[in-house]
Amino acid sequence: MTILDGKALAQRIQGELTEQSAAFFAATGLKPCLATVLVGADPASAVYVRSKRRACARLGFESRHHELGPETSQQELEALIDALNADDGVHGILVQLPLPKALDADAIIDRLDPAKDVDGFHPTNVGLLALKKPRFVSCTPAGVMRLLEESGIDPQGKRATVVGRSAIVGLPAALLLTHAHATVRITHSRTPREDLEAAVREAEILVVAVGRPGFVPGEWVRPGAVVIDVGINRLAPEPGQERGRLVGDVDFDGAVEHAGAITPVPGGVGPMTITMLMHNTLEAARQRVG
Repeated sequence: MTILDGKALAQRIQGELTEQSAAFFAATGLKPCLATVLVGADPASAVYVRSKRRACARLGFESRHHELGPETSQQELEALIDALNADDGVHGILVQLPLPKALDADAIIDRLDPAKDVDGFHPTNVGLLALKKPRFVSCTPAGVMRLLEESGIDPQGKRATVVGRSAIVGLPAALLLTHAHATVRITHSRTPREDLEAAVREAEILVVAVGRPGFVPGEWVRPGAVVIDVGINRLAPEPGQERGRLVGDVDFDGAVEHAGAITPVPGGVGPMTITMLMHNTLEAARQRVG
């Protein structure tokens, strides 16, 4: 059984991106620039944005951060997006989700310049992916596919089950696996339990992204299957602990008894997500300068 070490792979790819960023600067006098937008005071969102800004610093990218209060109006946020769209010095824009409930996140994503949408959420970029003409692919599914590729796992001809149908992970993951010639079945939290179990048991490649700890029992995993656990959930702390441990959407201890390969949580898909964001930002900079 193989542990798919996303952390080690992310470090290697980020080393390559650092070299490519330096070459881009040498050729153009520009650093790839990522603008991050954080609205409100959600602690988890603040942690995520800091990790992305630290990645920019490591890789030699420029990072421009915009932090807005929870009282920010839709019009104020839209004005900031318009300004970033018009700024030739900004190559990629990341609006950290979720936004405060008073704001329309879909309208903000729609307002992004698709050529700067390095998260891959804009409808134009989603449509290009569906048409097999991808420009920027949502970072987590892109990281999943890169992890499979670098691990020597070819989806062609295999049965794949995706548990989760979000526009950020589940649906683009299903599209990418389909484009890689897998036969894909999509399930989700409202799939009848017996149908979900059947879909998991037949999967040679299983991707789970529902945000529920232990949602897929390990005993359902097909012998020899590749298990990609996208979920990251923090459990309630046990007595004597300050913080609960992080777990995925798959029962890891049970799944390792059956799987041929599996991602750990943490250290599996998570590091690859930030890495693919950096990849998209560099690509956006290259496209911007022609």
